[in-house]
Amino acid sequence: MLDSIFSHPDFWKYFSIPFIAGVVGWTTNWMAVQMTFYPLEFLGIRPFFGWQGIIPSKVEKMAAIVVDKTLQKLGSLDEFFREMEPEKIAAHLTKSIQGRIEEYVDEVMTERNAVLWENLPLAVRRRVYTRARRAIPAVMDNVVDDISHNLENLVDMKHMIVERMRSDKALMVQLFQEVGEPEFRFVTNSGFYFGFLFGLIQVPIFIFVPSNWVLPLFGFIVGIATNWLALNVIFRPLNPVRVGPFRLQGLFLKRQKDVAESFARLTTEELVTLRNIMHQVINGPRGDRTKALIKRHLKPLLNGGMVRTAAQLTVGPGGYADLKRAVEEKAVDLAVEPFEDDNFNRERSSIIERLMRDRMQALSSEDFQDLLRPAFQEDEWILILVGGFLGAMAGLAQLIFVFGL
Repeated sequence: MLDSIFSHPDFWKYFSIPFIAGVVGWTTNWMAVQMTFYPLEFLGIRPFFGWQGIIPSKVEKMAAIVVDKTLQKLGSLDEFFREMEPEKIAAHLTKSIQGRIEEYVDEVMTERNAVLWENLPLAVRRRVYTRARRAIPAVMDNVVDDISHNLENLVDMKHMIVERMRSDKALMVQLFQEVGEPEFRFVTNSGFYFGFLFGLIQVPIFIFVPSNWVLPLFGFIVGIATNWLALNVIFRPLNPVRVGPFRLQGLFLKRQKDVAESFARLTTEELVTLRNIMHQVINGPRGDRTKALIKRHLKPLLNGGMVRTAAQLTVGPGGYADLKRAVEEKAVDLAVEPFEDDNFNRERSSIIERLMRDRMQALSSEDFQDLLRPAFQEDEWILILVGGFLGAMAGLAQLIFVFGL
């Protein structure tokens, strides 16, 4: 009996069907994953002939989803900033500015009257430096404290994240890839196993219905079904379900602890950073509010001894108003410069990283799935249909080159 089976002229052709179906399933799923992320920019002729990765093509929408569905559930920007210890931020600002106070004062004064300033006795210039140095700590404390209590009015977190992602599409891709790396790998590899199982079903059907349409049709089914099954295994069931000795839950949902660690680390390294927050505070769409806030806290300094003394010694009473404006503009620039310090940024980020991680690990399954689910849901039907088309082409090729039909 076995000899007759092995000696059948088409045995090895039929034997190859499940393996080819497995390869088709793996290939279509691999392409689906790649098409989710790449290319970062549109390749082809718009609007119909070409492709751009689903996530890069909708980076603004995806970034907004990350904010709405995840970040805003973990805390507000006000809270994140307060967790970064504003008093230490103010101390860092003060130390940075005081260390270069002579340079900053010289720069402002030289712009107004370089000859007079440079010819002033050193003792007089030192008097101006000293007054400025003494005033800085109080000004910085007040500015940072005011920012910490009004950050939501000064910075739009969604705008900050969307702008960051729009300027660096690779970062959005990196976020989803790192958070969902095991799931994307499963989608690819499961294509072979699901495809192989469909191939086993395909063999008896093709034996009893040896029509030319069977292989292309099953290739189409394999391409669609492997994608669909893989996606459902990742996110379903939503909550643990016990079936006999087994505890079933979506693969992504099982990894909530690990995902929270990856997401919190990447987010606090690249997105919700002190550098990004302060850049938005000064240069964002609400930057005018910040500049008004800084100028308000500078008034005691500007109306007090330092600027008045400098004006009397250099530009005279008539140049006093111009000098005040110059100091105000310089102060705004100085508010961002110290936050380019990578070490200080990492120190502050590590604080909110722990906060984000703990809160994300405590999210419900319904809220937690919203982090990765949009990456799969967005234009999912296109990827499934592409998988079906490629599967049908593979079935047609199998019909021609394997069975010679």
